Amino acid sequence: MSRAPRVVVTGVGVVSAWGWGLEPFAAGLDSGETAIGDFTRVDHTAYRTHVAGEVPAPPPELPASVPGWRRMAWADRFAAAAAREALAQAGLSLPLTVGGSPAAEATGVFFGSSTGGMLEGEEWYVRVSGHGGDENGEGDAANAPPATPAKAPLNLLVHQQVSSPGETVARMVGCGGPVETVSSACASGTLALGRALEALRSGEVEMALAGGSDSLCRVTYGGFNSLRSVDEAPCRPFRTDRAGLSIGEGGAVLVLETEAAAARRGARPLAVVAGASATGDATHMTAPHPQGEGAARALDRALADAGLSPAEVAFINAHGTGTPLNDAAEGRALEAVFGGAARGLPLAATKASVGHLLGSAGAVEAVATLLTLLDGRLPPTPGGGDVDPEIGIDLVLDAPRAVPGDGACAAVSLNLAFGGCNAAVVFTPSPAASPRSR
Repeated sequence: MSRAPRVVVTGVGVVSAWGWGLEPFAAGLDSGETAIGDFTRVDHTAYRTHVAGEVPAPPPELPASVPGWRRMAWADRFAAAAAREALAQAGLSLPLTVGGSPAAEATGVFFGSSTGGMLEGEEWYVRVSGHGGDENGEGDAANAPPATPAKAPLNLLVHQQVSSPGETVARMVGCGGPVETVSSACASGTLALGRALEALRSGEVEMALAGGSDSLCRVTYGGFNSLRSVDEAPCRPFRTDRAGLSIGEGGAVLVLETEAAAARRGARPLAVVAGASATGDATHMTAPHPQGEGAARALDRALADAGLSPAEVAFINAHGTGTPLNDAAEGRALEAVFGGAARGLPLAATKASVGHLLGSAGAVEAVATLLTLLDGRLPPTPGGGDVDPEIGIDLVLDAPRAVPGDGACAAVSLNLAFGGCNAAVVFTPSPAASPRSR
């Protein structure tokens, strides 16, 4: 049996509450501050909480440089901008060509999303129903007094489907290979990365754009508020007094290639996608298995897929939502896999910085994990309060910390989702990569 080809990352792009691009994201993570705060994407006056990780206005030149920008949903815009940045870093042009020849048929797009263009679909309903807003579609659909029904452009409904961000990227790059969207709640982005890895290993594609994108919308913000799972302040993962998550928005894209394909075009790999896995809890609609059994199996299987032992893991980018049940279950999963070493294994929690990006969380956190590998330092986790001693973890706080250099080299990004879906992806350094300077 022939050995599966090694898969590498050659470019990454990201849009987050810190801004449009990798540099503001990296600087924001390093700062130890949070980008979670007041927001305007939806009217939240009627809800019990009033903070989220909202993407700021794009740079003035960006809308003019992306064809069809005006007609795109916000989630599509995040996806398109992240893809453009990732492709530029990978040394690729649009429409997608390699060495002057079209590469579309050898390329796939694998995306994760929870809501797609639901925000725009909500706006369409608000306008045509006359409920929850004025003729501009402003206001809260559930609580504002009825307004005069108004016409609404059908364009608002075009991007309603959850697959819209991935399909937007596929059209933009001229992709002729498989275009797939995974929608398994908060594990979607990580599952999309796993699917891309599988497609590259099997020879189905030679290149993949893997990622995810989601925007804030009424359904998710109001829904999580109704579950009482949203903190009134920016979330504080793994703290003793943690009180819930914070919703965020944005997107990320990673360009993945077989090592041979990257070498043929002279691309420099940033990191190796060494392994991935997914498992199910089959326990509860919203709560994780209390002992984190499904998450532990996902970690075990991802490491086995990578051919690595737990001792070779240098750090974890945790799911870290800040909810009491999730953080406790995740801590037990880490203990099950790493044993007593879990208490000394450095953990980063990206959601405290940019919020929980739902279907795109795994993609954005994969980029954060890669940055840590490239820079050799872990970003601190924002939020005050003591780390919960019952969880037993080494949460990075206060200032960036050097990644341990005692032989451990792998990094793991872990995500858990409603419905009991768990997904993990393992990255290792590429010998050809050079440390970033910033």
